[in-house]
Amino acid sequence: MKNLIYALLVLLSCCTKAQTNELKIVSKPIDYSQERVRLSLEYLKDHHNIVQNSPTISPKIIVLHYTAGGTVETNYKYFNKTHLEAARNVLKKQSTLNVSSQFIVDRDGTIYQLMEPNMFARHTIGLNYCAIGIENIGSRNQPLTEKQASANAQLIRYLTKKYNIEYLIGHSEYGVFRGSKLWKETDPNYFTIKDDPGKDFMKKVRLLVTDLHLKDKP
Repeated sequence: MKNLIYALLVLLSCCTKAQTNELKIVSKPIDYSQERVRLSLEYLKDHHNIVQNSPTISPKIIVLHYTAGGTVETNYKYFNKTHLEAARNVLKKQSTLNVSSQFIVDRDGTIYQLMEPNMFARHTIGLNYCAIGIENIGSRNQPLTEKQASANAQLIRYLTKKYNIEYLIGHSEYGVFRGSKLWKETDPNYFTIKDDPGKDFMKKVRLLVTDLHLKDKP
């Protein structure tokens, strides 16, 4: 009952904001340099078996993440680097392209856009070619906030209207796509276990966008 009341209250708030065009997205672009373009095209070819001239995607999936700590500014600085740090050996063996996402949401619900939603970002193995990533400032020991849940729901509504979005998943849930037609990872051994952004957060967000009928599995 508590979750239902919460969902109704925040959904009402979201609808009111949508009606008055109050969804604010702050532009904070990372450096999508020619080197990042080159590495992105290389990643698309090597890992998704997709050859194209520009690092664009046709979004079908929205993947929610948490940053495992830090602030918007520290995570922005991290994503803004083109190459992965040396310490991330498992990922670096697959590609030196740095991880990133299209959006990041602060703990007060402020939404920042790091790149166009249809630009390639490395954030979810096997699905990068069709997935929009939304990072949230928080971690296992710093639970995501109600304002972040509301902001994610509003952003999901916006993206669903703009693109042909069919699926909404948390990063921890991406493994259910292995073996499906949507999974395009050429290395069958390239897979990592994730626990973000947390079951409770996904439950809250899904309650707020139930009417969109987004799927959580293929």
